[in-house]
Amino acid sequence: MLLGIAVGYLFRSHKIRFLHRIILTLIWLLLFLLGLEMGSNENIIQQFGTLGFEAFLLATAGTFGSVVFAWLLWLTVHNKSMSK
Repeated sequence: MLLGIAVGYLFRSHKIRFLHRIILTLIWLLLFLLGLEMGSNENIIQQFGTLGFEAFLLATAGTFGSVVFAWLLWLTVHNKSMSK
């Protein structure tokens, strides 16, 4: 993280146009890998029924909300940076 901050500081005057696509792709890849890990964990799958509908609903709503608000934040930041 510190290395990324340092590199970002050094290249702050350069416009890196493809960076947002890389970040978005990596976020989707991390979410996919998290789902893959959960799906391959036999303990989670066996206990999934005992978690109940409420726990499933909370987890799904939390994930959906995080994705939506991250996307909205990205759009806001992207639009502000485009107007400068």
